[in-house]
Amino acid sequence: MTTDVSRTAGAPPSSDEVVIDLHRAAFGYGERAVLTDATLTIHRGEIVAVVGPNGSGKSTLMKGILGLNEQVAGSVTLFGVPSQDLHERARLGYVPQRHTLSASVRATAEEIVATGRLPRINWLGRLRATDRQIVARSLEVVGLADRAATEVSTLSGGQQRRVLIARALAGQPDVLIMDEPTAGVDAASQHVLADVLERLVERDVTMLIVTHELGALERLLTRIVVVDGGHIRFDGTPAAYVAQRDAVHHDHDSHHHDLELGPRPSLAQGPLDTTRDDRSRP
Repeated sequence: MTTDVSRTAGAPPSSDEVVIDLHRAAFGYGERAVLTDATLTIHRGEIVAVVGPNGSGKSTLMKGILGLNEQVAGSVTLFGVPSQDLHERARLGYVPQRHTLSASVRATAEEIVATGRLPRINWLGRLRATDRQIVARSLEVVGLADRAATEVSTLSGGQQRRVLIARALAGQPDVLIMDEPTAGVDAASQHVLADVLERLVERDVTMLIVTHELGALERLLTRIVVVDGGHIRFDGTPAAYVAQRDAVHHDHDSHHHDLELGPRPSLAQGPLDTTRDDRSRP
């Protein structure tokens, strides 16, 4: 598999097919709406970053699309059908917001990734040869084929994040939704994760990514969506975002010092997978 294909920031989607369509949607918990009047259309092949200050409603938006919280108003259409009528939920892959897997987890990377096949396997819950091949390919895509038999508790933070991405990929999703995939890992590991996402671009996986660190993802993005105060405040290309950034974040500049798009730092030296507390680990 080639890994040298690069997406130009702001490039058009690879298809006119709409995979996610929100119209004046509101999501919340119980009767309390956290995000309101959300209108958003995602086409197949788009790589969309969702940014905004803490508590702005970013994660609520993601969970609303996934059906993990209450839809209070508006409409949500997924793959051309109303969200409530979508039976193939495995078409939406989800990488939740968490810094690492628990140190108490006694399972190998392969075993964790295999759980991503559960929505796709037969009622007996047994992995077939084809399922195991998909698990192996998912680990290969994230660069962890050689760590399949390694206990996840011994992996670095960046590697554990990649295991979670592989688990989502094992479900063969059409859309991959990730909540802060680069949070809590160092800059080098962020760029390794970006390289992994670039491989997914080659596989035509549509991605919706909540993030505070745009720099590592810059070369992949087609759009940036800004959520603030429970509303979508901006939706446009990376170039348009840069041009309008001061206006978009006028009231929250202190919260967005890490959202600048800029040059990629050199990765010429040092291991790419280790965290600052784990530099001795291969």
